[in-house]
Amino acid sequence: MNNRNRGKNTGDDTLFGSEKQISKLKRAVQDMQYLLTREYPEKAASELAGNRYRLKTRQLHAVRGASASRLQVDNRKSKELQISDLKDKTLYLDGFNVVILLESMLSGAYIFEGVDGCFRDLSEVHGSYKRVNQTAKAVDLVASFFQKSHLYKLVWIFDQPVSNSGRIKQTVMDFAEEHQFNWEAELQYNPDKFLAESSEIVVSSDAWILDHCKEWFNLAGYLMKEESLSVNLITIVSR
Repeated sequence: MNNRNRGKNTGDDTLFGSEKQISKLKRAVQDMQYLLTREYPEKAASELAGNRYRLKTRQLHAVRGASASRLQVDNRKSKELQISDLKDKTLYLDGFNVVILLESMLSGAYIFEGVDGCFRDLSEVHGSYKRVNQTAKAVDLVASFFQKSHLYKLVWIFDQPVSNSGRIKQTVMDFAEEHQFNWEAELQYNPDKFLAESSEIVVSSDAWILDHCKEWFNLAGYLMKEESLSVNLITIVSR
């Protein structure tokens, strides 16, 4: 029986569970945006912010994910589509990025809202993907979105080098066949490059993809509102 989930890591409540820590992370994001806007390299900017606020590794990971220059934010916002823009369109979905984020959201892990309005988690695929308790529900949520958006076709893109990518691809295709959805699933050796260069709408919270793609849709943001998901959301962006 599968008892795995993508919930919090040991120590995450200490790193992210108090106003003191959230305040520190907000200041770090402000500093990083200031530096990135002035064309500091991301590595240098994150090292400066991390050292200044004495951030732990997972805190720094969250800050990096939430940060972007003002030019990056403006560029991403200019390409963001709304649900009403998707009717009869084809959409390419960054498979592991989306599935793992939804699994994390559903299992109570901390989720971070960035300056670009995207939502990110702290989970990573280190060469191998394993199903968790929330995987089926994650696919169900994508299915609900697919039906409500009236998309023509949804194409899942998975990383071929990742172990078990073939299994999750088959899971998605079996689900599509069962429900008669117009879905496809592909394995790509370099999915980031593939998605960034695609002329189709993409779904991803990967910063590099968002910077280079033609158009994108904020699926996690949509699902949180539309499905009234209970999410352990941390906003480390100053309003």
